[in-house]
Amino acid sequence: MNPAPLVALVGNPNAGKSALFNALTGARQKVGNYPGVTVERHAGRMALPDGRPVELLDLPGTYSLEPSSPDERVTRDVVTGTQAGERLPDAIVVVVDASNLDNHLRFTLQLIALGLPVVVALNMIDLAERDGLKLDPEALARELGVPVIPTVAVRKRGIDELKEALADLATPGATALRPSDPVLHADIATLQRRARQIAMAATISETPVRRWTHMLDSVALHPVFGVLLLFVVLFVMFQAVFFAGAAPADAIASGFDWLAGLVKQVMPESILRSLITDGAIAGVGAVIKFLPQILIMFFFILVLEASGYMVRAAFLMDRIMASVGLSGRAFIPLLSSFACAVPGIMSTRTIEDEKDRLTTILIAPLMTCSARLPVYTLVIGAMIPNVRVLPFVGLQGLVMLGLYIMGVAGAFVVALVLRRTVTKGASSGFMMEMPKYQLPSVRDLAIGLWSRAEIFLKRAGTTIAFTTIVLWAMLSFPQVPKGSPVSQVNYSVAGRIANAIEPAFRPIGFNRDIVLALIPAMAAREVSVAALGTVYAIDSSSDDESKMAQTLQKRWSLATALAFLMWFVFAPQCISTIAVTRRETNGWKWPAFMVSYLFGLAYVAAGLTYWLATLAGL
Repeated sequence: MNPAPLVALVGNPNAGKSALFNALTGARQKVGNYPGVTVERHAGRMALPDGRPVELLDLPGTYSLEPSSPDERVTRDVVTGTQAGERLPDAIVVVVDASNLDNHLRFTLQLIALGLPVVVALNMIDLAERDGLKLDPEALARELGVPVIPTVAVRKRGIDELKEALADLATPGATALRPSDPVLHADIATLQRRARQIAMAATISETPVRRWTHMLDSVALHPVFGVLLLFVVLFVMFQAVFFAGAAPADAIASGFDWLAGLVKQVMPESILRSLITDGAIAGVGAVIKFLPQILIMFFFILVLEASGYMVRAAFLMDRIMASVGLSGRAFIPLLSSFACAVPGIMSTRTIEDEKDRLTTILIAPLMTCSARLPVYTLVIGAMIPNVRVLPFVGLQGLVMLGLYIMGVAGAFVVALVLRRTVTKGASSGFMMEMPKYQLPSVRDLAIGLWSRAEIFLKRAGTTIAFTTIVLWAMLSFPQVPKGSPVSQVNYSVAGRIANAIEPAFRPIGFNRDIVLALIPAMAAREVSVAALGTVYAIDSSSDDESKMAQTLQKRWSLATALAFLMWFVFAPQCISTIAVTRRETNGWKWPAFMVSYLFGLAYVAAGLTYWLATLAGL
């Protein structure tokens, strides 16, 4: 007696596959695990119109036949007949979301190319029509060469028609696979173009919003114009950081100067007054003044995320990342690392391949996090002329953009080296759904900015304040004897430590002040700005030198400033990042490796920058 035909239910995640499975099988279901795999196996029975029984298998949702997780691997193995304990399906029902047709058809084309009998369930057709999209199932069937049945699984619409289509196809052992079909070996871009052509041919009418989405995507996702657009967006963002953030930053700095002056007026000269003015106010104030620039940066990031453009940028970057051996799934963790490397490293848990995940963890600190922004803004604002290179194009913004690009480029080069050495292995691509374009909610933007400001101010009031006060104490004691020609900083504990270490950094252009800033910056990168503020507040001999920008211009050469910036592009400089790397890699081996190679890169990059700038007369 021949076994009942086996039909596999396949589709992208969120296509309504489970609802259709329930509608077809009712209560005749059973759940178990696939042999040797901890992935749930949903199976059921249904009857065709002619009374024949059919075994129905609900496979895990996936985006392609190139698996990136155990669930997706099971789907691939079942439809290709290589899953242990499973026979090759006699037919496939591909469930697609009618409102997202061009994306779902990529996988459909791959499944049809296998050579098995296929029926396409054009699901959620009611939601597509509600959104103004009218499709022609017959035209879609002609383009695909397989039956297409419109369904609304949750309302059991189209179920009888789907069973009738299966009755004509489901014959045990009637068809063999065609593994040589070129579609199976086509890249994502080729499949996407063909899927979009088919979707357009099957579209009778759509709303202007959907037409505008396709027009915008033709530019935003273009391999050339899309990259140029992304560069323009980033360029505008960094120009705005300086042009729009300068005035409020100066106002905050003036407020802290006024507060320090008020304390000096009402309190006699003493250690306590020095603690308040030179320690807390000078140190913490030097960091808080950059809050406007940080909020401007996050305003752009929030707008890009809420508008739907950020996912398009991820799609563009995926192509570049694949060229250096990175998984496309690494984009989101690396993107998160632009805010802070800690959550970025934690989010690598979504990457299944251990080599991919480890590579992403090791390069995450090279993404320019928000903690670097006060450092960049201070040094660029003080040492780079505020001149226009072109109309509406400032040199300071270009330098800031260059530092971000340098960090990303450095990460890609490191990834390329790692993937060919210590984390050698094959890279895997990934699929992503493109969200609709939409106007960001003013309320959501306000909440996001408030949250970022709260996090920054809490950090300034805790970690930065504590570290700054400790540094102030180390700079204030022991106190220099009256009449001594030695400065207080050189006489202090911190000064003596810095003077001992400074020869190791002298070849790359760093002076004692920079060494003093680098040591406490291990707590958090922006502490280096607070440390410089405290050092110069204690070491100043006039009111003018209490101004950070003027002090840097007097004490640093441009070559030293550029070397300092390059150091912060590469150096880890954050205990939290090191700690979370240890936790995520279950040991100290990889954190030690990460710190070693990052400090080595920072030293070499800073040294090369300093000597090249010096040779250029800077």
